[in-house]
Amino acid sequence: MAVAISANSIKTRGISIFEESLSHEEEAFISVRGKNRYVVITVDKYEQLRETELEMALYESRRDLENGNFIQESVEEHLKRIVNG
Repeated sequence: MAVAISANSIKTRGISIFEESLSHEEEAFISVRGKNRYVVITVDKYEQLRETELEMALYESRRDLENGNFIQESVEEHLKRIVNG
């Protein structure tokens, strides 16, 4: 379960509050005026999430190719299509 850190705690304790919180949990919410507004994660967790995101994009691209869901055109044709909507 992610821990919630208030913006005021960050002001008073600085980066040490993240080091402490992320030593126990993979993520920490930053709350502003009592509402969770941001999430802080470790670099390791970020890299893991990014790798998963890229793997999913690759999977979707391969699926589109297999299903013929793509357009083959020149640069000029492509620009004309996207500019003219």
